Amino acid sequence: MTLPMARTTNQDHAPRPYMRGRRRLSIYWSWNYPWEAQRDPAEMDNRFPTMTEVRRAAWPAYESPEWCATQFLQTIAGTLELFHRSIQDFQRIAQEITGHAVAVFQRVDQAGHRLPLDERILHDTDTLMIFGLDHLGAQAQACEQEIEALQDWLRREGNCLLLAPHHDVGSTDDLALRQIEYLHHGDALVPRQQRFSGYVRSLMKALEIPVLNSYGLRPARDRQSGNAAPLIGFRDLDELSLLAGVTTLNFHPHLPHYEVTDPDAPVYLLAQQPMDLDRPHPFSAAGNTAFNCLLWMPPTGHRAADIILADCTHFTTLFGASESLRTFWKNLAQMK
Repeated sequence: MTLPMARTTNQDHAPRPYMRGRRRLSIYWSWNYPWEAQRDPAEMDNRFPTMTEVRRAAWPAYESPEWCATQFLQTIAGTLELFHRSIQDFQRIAQEITGHAVAVFQRVDQAGHRLPLDERILHDTDTLMIFGLDHLGAQAQACEQEIEALQDWLRREGNCLLLAPHHDVGSTDDLALRQIEYLHHGDALVPRQQRFSGYVRSLMKALEIPVLNSYGLRPARDRQSGNAAPLIGFRDLDELSLLAGVTTLNFHPHLPHYEVTDPDAPVYLLAQQPMDLDRPHPFSAAGNTAFNCLLWMPPTGHRAADIILADCTHFTTLFGASESLRTFWKNLAQMK
């Protein structure tokens, strides 16, 4: 029997050597782990659930011994660790393709180590994936030095920046509308207001990326498979072949709509996700039947790198991982 690789912790990142044609992927969680993990569970909004709340809502999915209190954290920290565990399949597939381990960084980690986005992360990264799971209340903002470092990195030909701002549920002060949004996504673990991605929003503003992560929208389901309904793909624009062999992404019940705020900007819509029209929502009430889920900004001017926008949950297994989704992972890892 082949044992899985031993897991390491509490060490410095070992730089990965450049290998032509083999991308070095890095994930950067934008959260402040201690701030998120130590939120008061009595707070109604804008926090992650505790692991106990997850177990109660998802019962009996987490009732095997590995999830009990003697083996796994039962607080909010446990839920954050679920996210770490949920990207392991993506990491494994990417490493099989590239020959490089996927490096995972946190803006502030469990031990309080603060790691701003700088050359320590960027120097051996060809594809940088920034997962925007910081609540707006944490007030995370990219500093001037981080923006300058990222701008320099974006000048390197062949690099790719994947920004993954998450949902913005209940941004209105109208409590009745918040309830409509809540009933639309139907996830008891998401409060009536849960607003994410202050850090990624600050980067998008600095880099003049005219995109806003809006709402938390429930995909329509394919009635036969139960998976998310097939994407509406604009494949003639997909020069990176991200959608090659891809029909669906993840059925996550509260995905953001990536609103392009400047219609004249060089932002290409690669895919939309049909939404569940049986559950009312202000977005569908305005006449929309699908939301933007995959955007691409090709190199332009002084920027030699590609920029992609896709939600971070499309790289996790928390809501399943179909063969189509795994194909999407492979396409990103072997992107030319």
